[in-house]
Amino acid sequence: MEDHKSKMETLGFLSAGIAHEIQNPLNFVINFSKISEKLLGELKDVVDDISEQICDDNAEDLKDIADDLSMNMEKIREHGERAISIIQGILLISRGKEGEKLPTDIAKLVHEYLWLSYHAKRANDKSFNITVNEDYQEGMPQLMVIPQDLSRAIVNVMNNACYAVQQRQKNEADAGSEYSPCVEAKVRYADGMLTISITDNGTGIPEEVQKVLFKDTITTKPVGEGTGLGMQITHDIIVKNHGGEISFESQVGKGTTFTFKIPC
Repeated sequence: MEDHKSKMETLGFLSAGIAHEIQNPLNFVINFSKISEKLLGELKDVVDDISEQICDDNAEDLKDIADDLSMNMEKIREHGERAISIIQGILLISRGKEGEKLPTDIAKLVHEYLWLSYHAKRANDKSFNITVNEDYQEGMPQLMVIPQDLSRAIVNVMNNACYAVQQRQKNEADAGSEYSPCVEAKVRYADGMLTISITDNGTGIPEEVQKVLFKDTITTKPVGEGTGLGMQITHDIIVKNHGGEISFESQVGKGTTFTFKIPC
């Protein structure tokens, strides 16, 4: 046990070091994208000033190119800032002790790990694409949770949601019907209770699987794509580690909603 604890502490230390090293070049990327956006704004002004001295087609081309570059710079900055946000989450986790509750921005955590799961799926399958809708209560205070555990639960459910909508998309395509895969996340806090729900419009969970979802090592995924441990782990994170409740509603062919309720 002590050896395992020592290894985990070392891993946390290494993770923090790597996160810091990655954060520095990302800061440069973000700063230079901001500078480039400003320079592009000045370039547009110059083009406007000399528009009478160049033909209309060339002036229009220059404007279109500047607009495209400006949009690209905005995307670089946006994704750079998202990467910084994920790294800050890693640093937060590395500073926390195992099982330690820390004040956490829940909306930010859910947002980051929803998209982490989505982009991990995209990295393995470039054709994968879905709509992700997010609904976060405004003005929520930071709440005491175990961030590394809750983030893992979010990723587990989102991974399953991505798989379910992808499978339904394949089935619907074979049937020749139109289908728009979608996942929705909703976060609310009231009367000391945090509620997180994640809904997909995927294949749904078969009834025989629903009965043993949190009990047995069971998976509906092909060999090599699932271990069957995800929902067991998620159940333990919410119920045992946070003293909360986890529930789900699912209809085959329509989709599934998982709901976490955590007293905070």
